[in-house]
Amino acid sequence: MRGYCGQNNEGRSYRKSCLKCLVNFKTAALLHRISQSVTPQVSPSTFLAVISVSVQLFSILSAILALLEERVLRRLLPSQPNAHIYLPHLKEHEGSLKPIVHLGQRRTGVSLVLGVPTVHRQKQSYLVNTLQSLLYDLSTAERKDIVIVVFVAEVTIYLSILYYDLPDAVRSGVIEVISPSPHYYPDFSNLKETFGDPKERVRWRTKQNLDYSFLMLYAQSKGTYYVQLEDDIVAKQGFFQSMKKYIAQVLSEEWLFLEFSQLGFIGKLFRTSDLPMIVEFFLMFHKDKPIDWLLDHILWVKVCNPEKDLKHCNNEKARLKRAYKPSLFQHVGLHSSLPGKIQNLKDKDFGNQVLFKGHYNPPAELSSSLEKYLSHTLERAYNGDDFFWGLTPKRGDYILITFTTPQAVKGYFFRSGNIETNGDRFYNTTVEVLPNNNSVKEKVTKGELACCKTSSDGFVQIGSFKNGVAEGEVDGALGEIVAIRLLVHSDSDVWVLLSEVNHIHIIYK
Repeated sequence: MRGYCGQNNEGRSYRKSCLKCLVNFKTAALLHRISQSVTPQVSPSTFLAVISVSVQLFSILSAILALLEERVLRRLLPSQPNAHIYLPHLKEHEGSLKPIVHLGQRRTGVSLVLGVPTVHRQKQSYLVNTLQSLLYDLSTAERKDIVIVVFVAEVTIYLSILYYDLPDAVRSGVIEVISPSPHYYPDFSNLKETFGDPKERVRWRTKQNLDYSFLMLYAQSKGTYYVQLEDDIVAKQGFFQSMKKYIAQVLSEEWLFLEFSQLGFIGKLFRTSDLPMIVEFFLMFHKDKPIDWLLDHILWVKVCNPEKDLKHCNNEKARLKRAYKPSLFQHVGLHSSLPGKIQNLKDKDFGNQVLFKGHYNPPAELSSSLEKYLSHTLERAYNGDDFFWGLTPKRGDYILITFTTPQAVKGYFFRSGNIETNGDRFYNTTVEVLPNNNSVKEKVTKGELACCKTSSDGFVQIGSFKNGVAEGEVDGALGEIVAIRLLVHSDSDVWVLLSEVNHIHIIYK
């Protein structure tokens, strides 16, 4: 099959091309056999009749191909067969449930799909900080096993922001940006005011129900589990591994969703196989109640006995929603997406964030041209007791780590910023080493070592900060290292915070 269908690309195009290749190949083989069976002695009329039959066969096979392609397409696109019942206006616009994918690689087959709906806020946008928090300490392997789907309404505004602030996450496919068809939303002008909410709030919560439903529809074919988030949260370090471990613990038990935050709909994890049922319920009552109330009603419908008391009902519902503690997501937004609303909500089970990570590093003398802030010294950061916080870096500023004795350094890792102050990073900053052997310096200067570029004062440039992190291996050809230097190449607009310093795999004598 692979020989006839070309490259084994993932997704609909591969399946479609393979089906077409299969039909075309079998048709060609059939025509070849027919032509081989027709001898020169056959009359022209007989030959034309044979060709006519073969053309009819080709038409039949093509029709089969079209049906197969349609079935494949239905499996790959988000589906909610009853959506037109609850949103009858969709019947007038074919394809209005199909998402518009603005950014991303259409990644599938991951463990976790994170849904982040965002809308324009009049006072302050938290989206980039939220995404940076989610990406903060994901390993390379974890980044390949997750996709963050951002649902946007104001597309033009956010596309440029995400391209600029998170280019690698966008290019690699970790982040996708989608929006619905302009025909997806119904007319909100005829909504009934319920529960004492004014018309504007009823419209806001109704649209939120539809936004979350659309995200879930899109997510159901992308991974194993779906996590509902908001655009104004921070994530606890290591949230990915914590979630996977907890899922493994309760995998064989009965549950509808897992709670990784106690606030509203934040941090609710579902099996993607359950999303069609959940979405249908949300769409059925999208005009009636807020989405967190609707989720609770699903539990009531599934397990509560009307003939028993509230305590029994709550106990039964608790079986279907499992709360993980401490919470992995904290709400940080002050200005709600509902204009004029202030919401200073905090999850009391979230606890304190880890603001630095300590490692054992070899003895060294430390110096820097950066002015420290309060007690956040470079020495405390190097020894793993605190983070270093320095005032605004300028071009030529540096951090210098001079080992007491030369070291065989196999790798390095520096993280700037932390989960609460992620913007205070090193920008346009290189990592440089000073080899102990002068002949090595000469080889680098002459371009004889492809691993590195020469810098000043005998230092050799081996890497740079990217998205606040500098990590890499040190080529063995450099030999023992006398010092490591972080060198700033342009003025910064923000302070800098160094939260992790690790010299990986030091070979001790």
